[in-house]
Amino acid sequence: MPTWSPTPAVFAPYLPGQRPDPALDRLLRCWLVAGLLAVLLVPALRGSSAWLGWWPMWLVAMPAAAWWALHRFALPAGLRAVVRGPRRRRGGGQARRRAMPRGAGRPDPRIARRAA
Repeated sequence: MPTWSPTPAVFAPYLPGQRPDPALDRLLRCWLVAGLLAVLLVPALRGSSAWLGWWPMWLVAMPAAAWWALHRFALPAGLRAVVRGPRRRRGGGQARRRAMPRGAGRPDPRIARRAA
């Protein structure tokens, strides 16, 4: 039997008033904006480096992913409704098995004896 008990961090996205660290939030937003501007304004930063790889990934994509992770991967309100879609349930009860047709499945033993 597992003895694991969830920590308060598990329920943090659901607790009211829990906001990420404002200093880290500001730093990541500034890093993201600066990286985006650098990629847009400096053509050399749209390329790749032998040591670091693709520059736009490090200047734009990674800061964006870090900022999204800081906010616990929350989706914007408008996108949340699109991703979830309308909640629909099928009517009716429990599914039941249908009776097998007479000709399906195993052959009739009477017919198999006659053919032999």
